[in-house]
Amino acid sequence: MKFILAAIAAFLISFVWGFLAHGILLHSDYSQLANLFRPEGEAMGFLPYMMLSHAVKGFAFAWVYRQGMSAGAPWLLQGIRFGIIASLLITIPLYLVYFAVQPLPANLVAKQMALDTVGTILMALAVAYILKPAPTEN
Repeated sequence: MKFILAAIAAFLISFVWGFLAHGILLHSDYSQLANLFRPEGEAMGFLPYMMLSHAVKGFAFAWVYRQGMSAGAPWLLQGIRFGIIASLLITIPLYLVYFAVQPLPANLVAKQMALDTVGTILMALAVAYILKPAPTEN
């Protein structure tokens, strides 16, 4: 049950943070590059794929975290560590590839990497908190 809750929390954080970061905070950056993206009306038709992406990410995120939990280590430190590792493994390399193949401004890519790293760490903290072992009674 804790795993399902962690996966749902990761999904919700990923989806909401993604909307906040990309739909609101970076909206003006993206609007200057409209020729590189789907028009807003058309993009909304792909929302189910976006939600599926965040759901898969949330499930996988919680699953991978659960596999690498360190017994006895504080959940907060494990969450921060996992968020940083996940960002270094996935988020930052992905945006660097986008930068290499799309004509995106470097400042936008830096913002994308920073914002998505924050979101990834928030996801990791939520998952670490939910999956932390129950305190043992002495």
